[in-house]
Amino acid sequence: MMKGTGASNGIGIGRAAVIADADLSYIVREVRDISAERKRYEAAVEHFCRIADRRADRLLQSAGENKAEILRGQITMVNDPMLKEELLALITSGTCAELATETVYDKYIAVFDTMDDDYLRQRALDLSDVKSGILAALLGRIQPDLRNLPPDSVIVVRELTPSMTAELVKENIAGIVTELGGVASHAAIVARALELPAVLGVPDVCRRIKNGETVIVDGGKGEVIPSPDAAAMKHYTAQRVQLLQARAVMEQYRGRPTVSASGERYAVLCNIAKPEDALKVNAADGEGVGLFRTEFLFADQSAPPTEEEQFFAYKQTALILKDKPLIIRTLDIGGDKAVPCLKMPHEDNPFMGFRAIRYCLNRPEIFMPQLRAILRASVYGNVRIMLPLITCVDEVREGRKMIEAAKQELRRSNIPFNEDIPIGIMTETASAAVLADLLAAEADFFSIGTNDLTGYTMSCDRGNGDVAYLYSPFQPSVLRLIRRIIVCAKKQHIPVGMCGEAAADPLMIPLLMSFGIDELSVSPPSVLRVRKCIAGWTKQRADEAAAAAMLFSTESDIRAFLTGVSEK
Repeated sequence: MMKGTGASNGIGIGRAAVIADADLSYIVREVRDISAERKRYEAAVEHFCRIADRRADRLLQSAGENKAEILRGQITMVNDPMLKEELLALITSGTCAELATETVYDKYIAVFDTMDDDYLRQRALDLSDVKSGILAALLGRIQPDLRNLPPDSVIVVRELTPSMTAELVKENIAGIVTELGGVASHAAIVARALELPAVLGVPDVCRRIKNGETVIVDGGKGEVIPSPDAAAMKHYTAQRVQLLQARAVMEQYRGRPTVSASGERYAVLCNIAKPEDALKVNAADGEGVGLFRTEFLFADQSAPPTEEEQFFAYKQTALILKDKPLIIRTLDIGGDKAVPCLKMPHEDNPFMGFRAIRYCLNRPEIFMPQLRAILRASVYGNVRIMLPLITCVDEVREGRKMIEAAKQELRRSNIPFNEDIPIGIMTETASAAVLADLLAAEADFFSIGTNDLTGYTMSCDRGNGDVAYLYSPFQPSVLRLIRRIIVCAKKQHIPVGMCGEAAADPLMIPLLMSFGIDELSVSPPSVLRVRKCIAGWTKQRADEAAAAAMLFSTESDIRAFLTGVSEK
């Protein structure tokens, strides 16, 4: 058995199709005709864009618009003015097109590859994929083609790139196994969209599994079993049938309201990073967007997006959602969210530094265009503003002042907006939890960000394996702060939601129901599962479970108790 990261749930059984990397080696040569070399590079770019566009069309049919946009985004990348200018300057200086391509792309890949944020780190793979495509075009080489794989193929590859996924024929694929990648990688996203079992990050798997070998892929446990015996085949075949039956049961909750077994109403919303993700929200039967991470509109730009660009993005999202809630979080950068185009100064301790609302309040040239864009988009849907990383009342008041100033500018220009747009805050620091009673009087709603709340409360970095045992929302201190935030919100009669990863955890859901949560914002694939979980609890039973859980003094005891009562 081999272990990796379970990135897409399900059981896949089939024969291994081991995909070798394309040979993109070349000889560095002297350039004698600069003009011809530039034309040669431009022809390679044109060829790459044609192929990427065709692949995007195929991916649109198989995995949806938001996945296809990943490939269309590669066309934008290859034509980025700053990148293109650097590359052509190298060619003009006498560097051959292959070396110029590799040099410039590797520079930007290195920038994104060192980032802690999974989404931003994914840009490194996109850039690497573009680099490979350009090099293949320059060298006249053929990249791996996955379109003609036989039925029940288990793809085994070092890294599944965006361009490869466009070639997948879902009906022929039983599972995906890679050496590189994690739960936020492009391979994981597409595997979940196609409902294909996937285990990523399996060391040296391309060498350890032979082409044509029978393989079982357990995407839930992150396990890969090559050459299984009869007992294993029988066991996993039965499990696969059970999973398919469970998926059919989940579908029964599509189109239904989110209601507990005793009749209390809740809302299951979704977290998104770009406008096209709203299509995924609708497809998943999400009840709106509880978190639009606007920093990703800034991530891939050579300059900050303009007010018009942001307005279009927010308007497009609102129109897709129609009357469903759209909570737009203002720019949340710093910490593990680096945005190169903003050229933020280096900090020794960025999580405690100049980030999120602190940055925005001190950078009106960045913050005000965003606020005006959100306000302008508010007439096209049920739009709300959310301020991140609040630690004190002054930050909320200063944020409201800037929002009011943005409103005044729009009034003077006779530009319509929702005068009564709700303004809420992220309660994701220990300070915000302690001051929740005071902050509830300043905000129209709360949203609990459990990722940062857990990290700040437990004083631990979730990316540091040595302290990972501390990073859990089931720590007694974190649970007490979550309860306090919700109780203070209810006393002030403002709605409260949760948009951290814990919102989709079936062990956390009865606690949140008991504390008084109104909304849960999760990834689109989790919507039906969360709705089904809520439907399985009465308020009384959730209250009893929460009361008992809060008596325990350790994370492990709380988790063990909740596991026991959830299985009954």
